[in-house]
Amino acid sequence: MANGRRHPLHDLRGISRLAIDATTGVTDLVQSMHDTIAGGPAVLGRPFAMPAQLFTAPVYASIRGITRLVGAGIDAALTQCARLVEERAPLSEQEVVLGALNGVFGDYLFLTKNPLAIEMCLRKNCEPLVIERASLAERLPEATNKVVVFVHGSSMTERQWSRDGHDHSVALANDLGVTALHLVYNSGLHISVNGRLLGHILEQLAREWPVPISELSLVGHSMGGLVARSACHYAEVDGQAWIGSLRRLVCIGSPHHGALLEQGGNWVGVVLGVSRYSAPFARLPRIRSAGVTDLRYGNVLDEHWTGRDRFGAHGDLRRELFLPRGVDCYFVAGTLSTQPGPALRGDGLVSVDSALGRHRSPQLTLAVPPSHEAIAYGTSHLGLLSSAQVYEALHRWFGSA
Repeated sequence: MANGRRHPLHDLRGISRLAIDATTGVTDLVQSMHDTIAGGPAVLGRPFAMPAQLFTAPVYASIRGITRLVGAGIDAALTQCARLVEERAPLSEQEVVLGALNGVFGDYLFLTKNPLAIEMCLRKNCEPLVIERASLAERLPEATNKVVVFVHGSSMTERQWSRDGHDHSVALANDLGVTALHLVYNSGLHISVNGRLLGHILEQLAREWPVPISELSLVGHSMGGLVARSACHYAEVDGQAWIGSLRRLVCIGSPHHGALLEQGGNWVGVVLGVSRYSAPFARLPRIRSAGVTDLRYGNVLDEHWTGRDRFGAHGDLRRELFLPRGVDCYFVAGTLSTQPGPALRGDGLVSVDSALGRHRSPQLTLAVPPSHEAIAYGTSHLGLLSSAQVYEALHRWFGSA
């Protein structure tokens, strides 16, 4: 452990318990990660890539040949891989890998009590918060009565709100004086499971916050918007107090009515490609956690998936949906199209209609006023995180009285 921190990738050997793919498939994955990490910085042209490959090739060839000792072999390889990541990869990249792992098979990690499973928590400046009044007052002497909780998307972490030199949460805090917090969660769990967990955390936060909260807002990117919607639903059902302080719900590129790419499992490949350290995991086929399969139709409630084969060929089984009562809801869509037109392309993962809550069925349509919609042109799904068009809309919505 470096600097007293729990190193997420020290637990990589827990992956050997997953048995997700064939022995050679997992071994190929480990070798790819090893070569990527040992190859050196990409900005320098990865100068150690060839020596690393020459060194690792015979090692992994041996592992493939010892099928009866696969557990021990992969465990040893992953332990070595973890050591390399600790020595060469920045902490931000290490956490990207952990977020990707949880997005891909976080439900399995949770059920098997694998040490890789992320436990939901709120963070400030990438450090977990103890949600207790005295601790919060000490950690956050600048705490205001306007709190915004940012909820990341599938297979991501709170660090990925910062992209291309911009962070919507930091900018809002600096420009409008709000207190920005980040939620970190296991995005491989069902969205409704995470929604309930988020509701419980917000209830505790509202009770323990150092000053009375006058305005609570939720901002979710991608899956994060669905988790926030789910939390609102269960808070209303359970009579939780925090929902009374909720003023805004902002969903950025959220697949309210699903994402076509999920049906082929391609969602995983896109989100894993964010980091060169997590990209090798995209080679494992047919890995789709409960959280990912919820994105097929935008399932946000338990009844949307309970008792059903999530890999089955059934259609959209959702019933009438509602947005939280008395809350200003805002939807942002991204489009790869560069200008307005009758047939806008999606953002590469989510269609414009899905992100804006539009559906051919009136029962499933999530109608918000036109002034509560924004479309970012020439913007990809991940590009929404750094889009000036998106931030302009956020600033306008949060700055209004």
